[in-house]
Amino acid sequence: MSDILKQLNEAQQQAVISSQGPVMVIAGAGSGKTRVLTYRIAHLLSQGVDPFQILALTFTNKAAKEMKERIISLVGSSDARNVWMGTFHSVFARILRVEGHHLGYPQNFTIYDTDDSKSLLKNIIKELQLDPKLYTPGSVFSRISAAKSNLISVEDYNSSSEIMDQDRIANRALIGEIFKHYRARCFKAAAMDFDDLLFNTNLLLRDFPEVLFKYQQKFKYILVDEYQDTNHAQYLIVKKLAARHENICVVGDDAQSIYSFRGANIQNILNFRNDYPDVKTYKLEQNYRSTKVIVNAANSIIARNKDQIFKEVWTENEEGSLIQVLRATSDVEEGILVANSVFQTKMNLQLPNSDFAILYRTNAQSRTLEEALRKLNIPYRIYGGLSFYKRKEIKDLLAYFRLVVNTRDDEAFNRIINFPARGIGSTTLEKLALAAGQLNLSLFEVASSVNHYVPGLPKNTATRIEEFTTMIASFHVQLQRTNAYELGYKIATHSGLMKELAADDSEEGQSRMQNSEELLNALKDFSEKEQTLFLRMKKRVKLKKAPFR
Repeated sequence: MSDILKQLNEAQQQAVISSQGPVMVIAGAGSGKTRVLTYRIAHLLSQGVDPFQILALTFTNKAAKEMKERIISLVGSSDARNVWMGTFHSVFARILRVEGHHLGYPQNFTIYDTDDSKSLLKNIIKELQLDPKLYTPGSVFSRISAAKSNLISVEDYNSSSEIMDQDRIANRALIGEIFKHYRARCFKAAAMDFDDLLFNTNLLLRDFPEVLFKYQQKFKYILVDEYQDTNHAQYLIVKKLAARHENICVVGDDAQSIYSFRGANIQNILNFRNDYPDVKTYKLEQNYRSTKVIVNAANSIIARNKDQIFKEVWTENEEGSLIQVLRATSDVEEGILVANSVFQTKMNLQLPNSDFAILYRTNAQSRTLEEALRKLNIPYRIYGGLSFYKRKEIKDLLAYFRLVVNTRDDEAFNRIINFPARGIGSTTLEKLALAAGQLNLSLFEVASSVNHYVPGLPKNTATRIEEFTTMIASFHVQLQRTNAYELGYKIATHSGLMKELAADDSEEGQSRMQNSEELLNALKDFSEKEQTLFLRMKKRVKLKKAPFR
């Protein structure tokens, strides 16, 4: 490990080898933050720490994957793969799969993404006969999400006069009622949304001391990336888990905190010294990424922050070109100025279009930029559009998988009951929903005995519903007998989804087919890796049982 440490500068080395007690690493932009986290974990492993006792929390899957790959290159795959590393949501979902029964959730609970949540809220708003223009699913979802991020329960929400007054002033006095229905429907469907993963983990650690003790003992070393972006729920979970051993290392930069709109609380990093008075603080101030001009410009802006942990970022890189600043009075003018700058530079220097890139923070900003570029006949291509798992064909196939695993998942049921088309209309679905609501059953339970719960349906319609539920039930039985790929392939083909996609020979249709095949390929890779791991573990068990000779 000593040879590996030589690859780090002095500040990075100190942050890596200080493994005991609370540590805060203030990392300026481009200063090797990920490198320090990676080497710190590798150092712990080289010191004999059990990888299962290390918890590393990141904000993106990409960051977790990059760190794991680097650790593998340093210490080998066996140790690196056993470190508990991932995003806050993925790690806590893993814990909830094991401990969720304390809160009344089955191990196979569904995780709703934002689209699922908004779809459910849309149905609730409709059922409560509220104005959909006033109570838009997006605005209601944001309000509920903010509450849960601050650990405000449904009961707390509806009993707070301040919150109720805020909703009344916004002319949306019934958000609390929607919140109550939303929580009940999620629980009935054995589903959690992303905010629930944090909210419910907090409940677990607060209300079940034996669970808290178990994971405090398990995680003797805790590392948190981008600590300045943690919200109240994340902060409390980390603080509780680290309370026993206090071997906690947080890495971040107060000057890079930009997610307050998502609930991030910059005070978490500013007050870290108050939480851990004996904390050791290390500053990574050498920037390896940017030119001197950019670093100095950033420093001059950061110097004006009112509350900050002082540091002076510097670089040995070249001086670099001066920064040009365009001041615009509106988003339309901004688009025009940017497009004109591209056009003039392109013509003056005779450059190809591929030499230019425009970066913007939110997808909504692309509209004015696109309009300005089109007016100047500048062709463009937008990158980072709809993500793979947000595409309709992928969400359709995943909805089948979800319902097979968790037949109480009403959102998955609604999405696929009539896709591919089975001749089951909206009126029939409303009758199923009404019966399910009155009897406190899932839609699948009602549909499985449709003639009993919804008498009077046309015979053909009832038969189609029974055929659908029989198909899902047969897949559900195979869960424990068949690997993920084989069952996934059966679902995709027997449901009629692949046939539906294959029937569309347009370019877009072919793309949807390829995306679905790619998802099945991912399942195949997963199944093969699981099989290899299983055989490896089986071999180890045999070796342990073998008698000495």
